[in-house]
Amino acid sequence: MRYDEPVLLYGAGREARSTRAFLQAKSPKTKVFVTVDSGEADIDDATFIAPADLTQAVESRLFSTIVKSPGVSRYRPIFAMSREAGIAVTSNLNLWGETYRAGRNVIAITGTKGKSTTATLVHLMLTESGLDAGLAGNVGLAPLEIADKHPIVVFELSSYQTADISFTPDIAAITNLSPEHTDWHRTVERYYSDKLNLIDRDAPFPVALGVGALGHPLVMEALRDPKRLIPALAPFIHDRIATAALRSRLKGEHNLNNALLAAAIALKAGADLEGVIRGIAKFEPLPHRLEEHRIGETIFVNDSISTTPEATKAALAAYEGTRIALIAGGHERHQDYSELSHLLGPRGVTVLVCLPVTGDRLATLTYAAAPEIEVVEAGTLEDALKALAGRKSKFETVILSPGAPSYGQLETAGKVFKNFEERGTAFVRLAGKYFGEAA
Repeated sequence: MRYDEPVLLYGAGREARSTRAFLQAKSPKTKVFVTVDSGEADIDDATFIAPADLTQAVESRLFSTIVKSPGVSRYRPIFAMSREAGIAVTSNLNLWGETYRAGRNVIAITGTKGKSTTATLVHLMLTESGLDAGLAGNVGLAPLEIADKHPIVVFELSSYQTADISFTPDIAAITNLSPEHTDWHRTVERYYSDKLNLIDRDAPFPVALGVGALGHPLVMEALRDPKRLIPALAPFIHDRIATAALRSRLKGEHNLNNALLAAAIALKAGADLEGVIRGIAKFEPLPHRLEEHRIGETIFVNDSISTTPEATKAALAAYEGTRIALIAGGHERHQDYSELSHLLGPRGVTVLVCLPVTGDRLATLTYAAAPEIEVVEAGTLEDALKALAGRKSKFETVILSPGAPSYGQLETAGKVFKNFEERGTAFVRLAGKYFGEAA
């Protein structure tokens, strides 16, 4: 990248702000522009370009590089137009690779679900083994924030980031693979290829695969050579990990699988077994991922990060043996809810509250698959909690595991959630409102 030539930041979130700070330190006189599709473009010392003016800015080569935020799809026509005009399109992650990759051990972890938990566990296992490791990507710091602070960097990467990562890791991992983010990637096939771009490389770096990825035909094809696979844990190590996970705050079989995968990665990266065990013991559930709250006699589980039916299935499995009220539904991505609907009864769901828009499909499937489950259709999250407050005798646990994104969802009439974090926070607050002592 030419740091002395103008730059456009496409997006104004955390990564964009860290990119601006990086450019300020690298080349204080560089002219910086910013554009956003919606919301505030609050970037220091940057000139705003309205989306409607972006094509003209590209045609006139107002800048020589675009640094794209992850949430902005690389398949938008403006980026093809920019490349044709000789304008480079890069990212915060790739700028980190250009600047700081050399001399560092990089562990890159992706997957449809479980990547944040796995990456966090790997980081804990390494640091508990006395190794100087940092955590970056979608958890921890933005790539350019972590800079050169640690000789080992654990990156948790989304499909948005693996789509065009320009450097190779020293160790890579795939937790599992199922359809998601088709609005960004445009097709399921492209989602898969973008995700697997992390490992589909000529370089023979070792790869660890979770149970949801091992044997998957697309994953094995991208692996190219099975010799790259990190070997399975020895039985005695497997048993120690399982025992440690059982005593920890990791809930459910899917989190045991995350712990086993993390152990294989960490041991390959130089951790020792006792550090691995200590790392599991120190794990704290990540926000909005099976985050538990007890209000009165009821347990409320904030699993707002759940954006696929597979994630909802894992959440229900973690609470098997209790009567469950499930709140599900969200933005439409045309995912298949038929298997989930057949699992609700066996997993202990007694009440299903369906939210727009995918909740309509789940409700229809559940009426047919499990007529014994009471199905309530609610327009907003507040309506959902209000409906459950009148049915307290029917469950011990309430789980918000939407199985769909938060885009366009309503907290209350007229108030739309910005993201899954806001949805999860509202769930906990509304639970307190309708189930607290004063309710």
